[in-house]
Amino acid sequence: MASAARAHTATLECASCTLRLAGSALVPRSRKNRAAPRGLSQDRHQRVRFGSKHVTPTRVGAAPRVQHSHVKVVNSDAARRWPRPSATQRGCYAMATEDKSICVTGATGFVGKRLVQMLVERGYRVKVLTRDVNRAKALVQSNKKGALSYAGVSDWDRAVRGSYGVVNLAGEPISTRWTETIKREIMDSRVKATRKIVEAIAACPAHERPQVFVSSSAVGYYGTSMNNRYTETSQPGNDYLAEVCKRWEATALSLNGVADDVRIVIVRIGVVLDQDGGALAKMLPIFQMFAGGALGSGKQWFSWVHRDDLCRLILKALTAEEMEGAYNGTAPTPVLMEELCNELGEVMGRPSWLPVPDFALKAALGEGATVVLDGQQVVPERTLNSGFSYRYARLRDALRDIVA
Repeated sequence: MASAARAHTATLECASCTLRLAGSALVPRSRKNRAAPRGLSQDRHQRVRFGSKHVTPTRVGAAPRVQHSHVKVVNSDAARRWPRPSATQRGCYAMATEDKSICVTGATGFVGKRLVQMLVERGYRVKVLTRDVNRAKALVQSNKKGALSYAGVSDWDRAVRGSYGVVNLAGEPISTRWTETIKREIMDSRVKATRKIVEAIAACPAHERPQVFVSSSAVGYYGTSMNNRYTETSQPGNDYLAEVCKRWEATALSLNGVADDVRIVIVRIGVVLDQDGGALAKMLPIFQMFAGGALGSGKQWFSWVHRDDLCRLILKALTAEEMEGAYNGTAPTPVLMEELCNELGEVMGRPSWLPVPDFALKAALGEGATVVLDGQQVVPERTLNSGFSYRYARLRDALRDIVA
C-alpha cells in the first residue's frame, strides 16, 4: 500500500514548505484541463483553490491539517492517468469535501429545505441565498454548528465568490389561480433570480468562480399532450408554462458566454411527491376522509418524482463532471392521473371513487387549472444514461415510503 501511494505522488509547494502528497484525492480538475489526472492540473503553476484552505495529510491515511491558502504543482507525472485513490487515501478526501460550500436559492421551499438537509448531512457548508434573511433563518435550520449561513440579495455576489457550486431553485408556486399579476410573478421570480445568480458568478474572479451551476426548470418546458412522449432532446412547447421554462433556461445558459469554465446543469422537474408539501400534501387529507378520486378525466399524464430522488439527482449533478446540459428530474415510470389516485387509495386503504370534475377545478383555479388537468409523459432518458440510480422508480414504492 505504501509503495503504491509513493508511486503516485507529486511535490506540492507553498511559500514556506514543500510536501509530498497523493494528489488524486484532493484537488479537482478544472474543465480546461480534462486530460490531466484527477487531482492535478497540467498547468505546473496554476493556483489551485479548494474552498479557502490548503489541506494536506502528513502521511497517507492520516487526518489532514490546514496549511496555507494556496499550493503550486512543482512536479508531477501529469501525463499519466492515475488510478482511483484507495479507501485509505479517500479518508483524506472525505474530510476535504467537508470544506466545500454550496449556495442555494429557493432553500425555504418544498424541495430546497430537503436539499439543504441532505447537503449538510454530507458535510457541505450551505449558503442560503434569500430575499428575506429572517424568514430563511426561521425556516431553514441545522443542528450542525457552522453548517449554514444566510445572505440577503445585496450579499449574493459575496456569497457566491469562492463557493464550489450554486443550486438555483427559486420560483413562486404555480398551483394557484392565475391572474395577470400572478403570471408575471411566476415568470419574474424565476428569470430575475436566475439572472442575479448568473451575474454574481460572472463577476467572480476566475480563481474564485464556482465550478458548477445547477439550475432548475420544469417539465412544463415540453408543453402538454395526451399522446406524445418527451425526453431531454424533445422540442419545447408553446403554451404559457413552456414560455416560462424557455426563458428560465435561456437565462441560466447565458452564463456560457461569460464564464465558460463553469459547468451548467438544467434539471427539468416533474411533480414532486412527499407528504409535507406539493400536490400529494393536498391529496392525502381528502383520501383520509374517504373522499379521494381523480382530478378531471384522470386520463392526463402525471410525470412524478420522489423528493429524495430529486435531491439526490441534484447532488449527483453537483459532483459528476460528465453531467452537463438538460436532465429530466422525473421518475422513469410516468402514470395517468387515475393510476396515481388508485395506487394512493390502495396504499392508504381508502377508495378512489369521487373524481373532481374539470369545471370545478377551472372555477377554482381558472387558467391555472392546466397544471392539474393537462400533463405530459416525460421520460428521464439522459438522467438514466448518466448512471443515476432511483430509489423510488415505481410509484407504489414511493407512496409506501411517503405514507408509511
